[in-house]
Amino acid sequence: MFSGTADSAYMERQDQIKKWLADIWPGDEFSFAAASNDASFRRYFRARKGDGSSFVVMDAPPASEDCRPWLHVQRLFHDAGVHVPDVLAQDLERGFLLLSDLGNTTYLQALTPENASPLYADAIAALVRIQLASRPGALPAYDRALLRRELDLFPEWFLVRHHGIALSDHDRQQIEDVFERILAANLAEPKVFVHRDYHSRNLMRLDGAGNPGIIDFQDAVYGPISYDMVSLLKDAYVEWDEDIALDWLIRYWEQARKAGLPVAADFGEFYRCYEWMGVQRHVKVLGIFARLWHRDGKDGYLKDLPLVARYLRKACERYAELSTLRHLLDRVEEKITVLGYTLDQRDL
Repeated sequence: MFSGTADSAYMERQDQIKKWLADIWPGDEFSFAAASNDASFRRYFRARKGDGSSFVVMDAPPASEDCRPWLHVQRLFHDAGVHVPDVLAQDLERGFLLLSDLGNTTYLQALTPENASPLYADAIAALVRIQLASRPGALPAYDRALLRRELDLFPEWFLVRHHGIALSDHDRQQIEDVFERILAANLAEPKVFVHRDYHSRNLMRLDGAGNPGIIDFQDAVYGPISYDMVSLLKDAYVEWDEDIALDWLIRYWEQARKAGLPVAADFGEFYRCYEWMGVQRHVKVLGIFARLWHRDGKDGYLKDLPLVARYLRKACERYAELSTLRHLLDRVEEKITVLGYTLDQRDL
């Protein structure tokens, strides 16, 4: 949702980018078109020169976004040996980056039952490389404070704001107790570099060898080792049968152990860490998707709420200690069923 003022500012920045590119490529002709947006204030454009070569421009308005974390993580991941966009030019004062083009085909667009296994194998191999490059101090810590801030989005935005659930003092104390159990499980995990959104919309299918291209990594942190596998296999945008996802998870665990990464020696123990990490992520994502609508006017993520809620419910049904969250999901279901539809049918 843009006001006239916002539209004017948007067009002004496009004009600034075009002039910037003209300075980089003096005398060259090029076309310029929107490529994509994301959940932040960043926008992406594709510039194509007359010789057919194409490039991506990141537009990160300095008042809202900072390019420096992106540049820092780009270097860390590049040095780890995975495919991230190369930085060809930058104007940090205005928030412009000129990047190599990894194409416009995401894993989400490319995945089929026939090609899923090799594509996920590539994604797992790339993740292992990233994790092997990990070192403390290079990225912000995914610590208790950050994990807890993310959890708190769920009662505030998903329960109260989005569904109008009235929470009593007793409810809030139960939420506090279950959040503490989740945090204890998450913080007990070994720590590595964490992309934090390692899923089908941020992995690009590249022509030839070298999959995947990896994007949208600016929020990377140093945190629980199972986190990115949760992002990959319990993806908010594509769902796989649990037995297929379990097979891919076992393959990751085997590769990680062979590579010397600090995963649990017992797969059952690792799986429990993965499940509880998933609970934290799904609680967070439900809150974020609701906030994107109510605070930012972005409704594109509302259709993904049912799948995320389904992941959360399945985990809560497997672990009695998470019954508080299951009962809260029951209350959401009961409320919207009274209105004539179920959560799986609901887009809003």
